[in-house]
Amino acid sequence: MSTNRPPPPVHTLLMRGIFEENPIFRLALSLCPAVAVTTSVKNGLMLGTAVLIVQVLSSMSGSLVKHIINPKIRIPVFTLIIAIWVSAIDMILAAYFAAVYQEVGLYVKLIVAFAIIISRMELFSMKHNVVPSFWDGLGMGTGFLAGMVLAGSFRELLGSGSLFGIAVVPFKPLMLVVLPAGGFFTIGLIMAIFNWVDVKRGHKLPSNTGGSHG
Repeated sequence: MSTNRPPPPVHTLLMRGIFEENPIFRLALSLCPAVAVTTSVKNGLMLGTAVLIVQVLSSMSGSLVKHIINPKIRIPVFTLIIAIWVSAIDMILAAYFAAVYQEVGLYVKLIVAFAIIISRMELFSMKHNVVPSFWDGLGMGTGFLAGMVLAGSFRELLGSGSLFGIAVVPFKPLMLVVLPAGGFFTIGLIMAIFNWVDVKRGHKLPSNTGGSHG
């Protein structure tokens, strides 16, 4: 299908996913699960880690089979690959992290439909070898994980007065923050900070290539 292209340096692949093309705060992808899950650091960490693992494994798998996939059916094949890894991660989390899994299990299953994973397979893995695809997946997955932990920390601290379930203050400062409206406010605020930093550094703001769905 596509010929292999010279990949960007490793540090570029990592930093791009964390900062320049952060899935949540720059590309506005997977906002619905991000808002629903980040009511606590623990939940955000769980889902973010699951997405990171699935992103890396799916990107590598897509790169491995890119030469034998018929272009007409590549999206269904991508979905099948993602579903296999999601099923494996889902069973592991259910077996070893049952308590937290009860709260985020539904969203773990929905990782199959997360736009960030399938878009990286289409845009990067189909054009590069396994090793660069690993680093690209790691960068994008780490960016998603960092976004989930950051939003979860902000919301749990201000909304519940705790971090990782441990009380930091003896009261709940702003309970509104843990509600859905507070989730959108939190993510919007962090997006604004990302944009402000870029403007201060003289960088051009990236266009929004995603949506608020999966």
